[in-house]
Parts: sequence; C-alpha cells; structure tokens
Amino acid sequence: MGWQDEIEAAAARIRGHVVRTPVLEFDGFGLDRPVALKLEQMQHTGSFKARGAFNTLLSLDVPEAGIVAASGGNHGAAAAYAASRLGHPAKIFVPEMAGASKIALIERAGADLTVVSGAYADALEAALEHEARTGAMQIHAYDAQPTVAGQGTCFREWEEQGLEADTVLIAVGGGGLIGGALAWFAGRRKVVAVEPRTSCALNAALEAGGPVDVEVSGIAANALGARRIGSICYDLAVEYGAVPVLVEDDAIAAAQLALWQQLRQLVEPAGAAALSALMSGAYVPEPGEKVAVLVCGANPAPDPLGV
Repeated sequence: MGWQDEIEAAAARIRGHVVRTPVLEFDGFGLDRPVALKLEQMQHTGSFKARGAFNTLLSLDVPEAGIVAASGGNHGAAAAYAASRLGHPAKIFVPEMAGASKIALIERAGADLTVVSGAYADALEAALEHEARTGAMQIHAYDAQPTVAGQGTCFREWEEQGLEADTVLIAVGGGGLIGGALAWFAGRRKVVAVEPRTSCALNAALEAGGPVDVEVSGIAANALGARRIGSICYDLAVEYGAVPVLVEDDAIAAAQLALWQQLRQLVEPAGAAALSALMSGAYVPEPGEKVAVLVCGANPAPDPLGV
C-alpha cells in the first residue's frame, strides 16, 4: 500500500477520535501577502501528535502490557490521551527539558510517567529498555509508518478544507509531521522544512547525505529537539525535494508573540517556528506565490494559567 492509501486509511480509522482543526486566511504579520493558516494546536492535547497516536493504536494489536513512548512532551501527552481513550495502560518517558507544563499535561492524561535526565534521546533509551522488559508496544514519536500516516491526515484534511497554497511551511523536529506532509502532497506542493538553527537534524542530514546526530538547544528544543532525523522523513525529503530553512530563536519568539497579539493564538515556540521563517525573511516567497503555515503546539512553558 502506498503512502496516499496509508493516509486515506488512517483518516478513516481516526475519524471521530481527533479534531477537524480550523483554517483561516490572515493578512497580517507584516507580510506582503495573506497567509493561510491551519490551527492544529487546537487538536487534542494541543498538538498534531494525537493523529499518529490514534492511528497507531487503532491499526495494531496492543499487548496487555499496554504502550510505551518517549517524548519531548507533546507526543507523550498524545499517546497517553489516546491510550486512555481506548482503554490501554500507558508508560511515558520524558526528559527534564520537557518542562513542567508538558509534564503536568501527560500526568493529567492518566499515564504512568517517568522523567529522565538529559534530552529526548535519553528518554527514548529508557523507553526501549521498558519495552524489552515488559513487552509493551513502543509508539515512536516520528519514525514509524503508522505515526507518519496519521500525521499525514492533517494535510489531507487541509486540502478538503480548500487549501490553495503553492507552498506549505512546516516546523521540523524528528520529522513525523513534515514526513506526513511530504507523503500526502507527493510533490504537488512545495514543502518548506523550518528548523531552529540550534536544533536542525533534517538540515544536517541533507547536508551529510543521510541522518546524523546533532546537538540540540534553544527555545523550541523541547518539541523540535530530535538529535537525529527519522529515516522515513529523510527519504521523503530527498524524494520530494523539501526546502530546508533555518531560523533563529529571536525570530521564533517574535512569531510566537505575533500570533498572540494579532490572532490571540497562544502557542509554544515550536508552534510558531514555521511562521517565523516568513516573518524573518528566512524564506522569501516569489511574487504571486501563495503560502500556507501549519501552526502546531499549544503547550508553552510555563503554563500561562498555572494549571
């Protein structure tokens, strides 16, 4: 089954379990053209991750030991939420850098949570050890076919909602979301891969000719801080010519502020990263080029309401 068929099947599978998130066109942000936005941060648990989590759990046989996942925060919350809704136990490992608000979000979803020292890679190592010891099913945050197909439903849905853009800008961490976009669009639209300069696993892989380990830091590292891009994403990025763009932390912060001040959309830094490429001039569209931005990640730290 090809990627398009996988995503179609995923969309049917998760219907009724995920939110059909809104879209709008906005003429602002200091740009010379309107930009189409999809507000995927309004998804369950505040990110697109619920799509991949539900698709995985609904397409595979979950063992009695339940599921296990490693996460910078958003994937863990989504996996915990999906497992809870479907009646499966969930064990989630997150790094300390996930932050208090995302840790609290996972706890509220009802998972058995362990916070580990270090970064995402350290949480993944702990999750793999738990999987080997208990027989729990690993739900990878980004480098697994059911995850990528689930995330691809976001873009299938956007086209159903009338997406007209020539170019779609998407923030990149491990590559599940942009992998889903590349798989669905299959070269029909330009896909711009936006990464923080200090957490740029896809950019490094494209320069090196394959996935490599990178150092990660910066204001969006708890969501976009994968040390190595997923192989699925890398292969799709090469096949369909994803355009890599790097942005600075101050540009991400400015876009985060603009989303709040101009649209009253409160997002975490990762959720504003794609928009920052347009606002900062890191990506300059051609005259007449219609652009769209996927807004994702509604879990800033600290929690603005302290809950």
